[in-house]
Amino acid sequence: MILTVDVGNTTIALAGVDSGFNVRFCEKFPSDKNFREPIFRAAENFPPIKSAVLSSVVPTLTEPVCNAVSQAFGAVPAVISEKMCRKSLKFAVPNPEKIGLDRIADSVWAARFPLPVVTVDLGTATTFNVIGKGGVFLGGIISAGIKTSVNALSSHAAQLSQIDLSVPENVIGKNTLECMLSGAVIGTAAMIEGIISRVEKEISSPVTTIITGGDADLVKPFLPKTYIFEPFLLAKGLAAAAYDFGKIT
Repeated sequence: MILTVDVGNTTIALAGVDSGFNVRFCEKFPSDKNFREPIFRAAENFPPIKSAVLSSVVPTLTEPVCNAVSQAFGAVPAVISEKMCRKSLKFAVPNPEKIGLDRIADSVWAARFPLPVVTVDLGTATTFNVIGKGGVFLGGIISAGIKTSVNALSSHAAQLSQIDLSVPENVIGKNTLECMLSGAVIGTAAMIEGIISRVEKEISSPVTTIITGGDADLVKPFLPKTYIFEPFLLAKGLAAAAYDFGKIT
């Protein structure tokens, strides 16, 4: 069993991935100063861990989380880098070392699907990665995530309230909160469809589309059924990259 650790801007996710790349356990908790307690609590519930691998987009948390995981699980995490992923990916972008490690991990597993492929990860940001034929990372698109957009809108408009996100019942809202919910969720779904269409036009090829991320369940009902939902895209990518690079045995 491999422990994968995803340190994001909003949450830290721990997943137990078996040798067949099946996710057996998963726990998420906030990316704040209290991360140690849930890590040690998770260690009590997880099965024995042989190895660990970590990606982080929060540099100030990378080392502290590594130390906590090492103490709690008895396995020092290998921190993913773009060099670890070059067996699965080639990079057609300058400075690939500056790409977010979460985006690289998503792309590693996505490259196992029919190419070309686009991943859409709905979290603090909504990130798109485009992987061309031959496993070539072509680049991507980044926009504000659903919660990020709603929070920004509420904080800058005196008459707009904070809303609890859920799946809208209708496109046309009957009050301000319903209108905001539709704009945030269905607007994101429309953006995804529009971007995928434009990517296909730009690369002159249809693409496989993979949806993942904490807010994916909100937009799934408004997306074509042909899109693939993979909730553990990043965890599987981390595990695959570590295996390929020989960091995990």
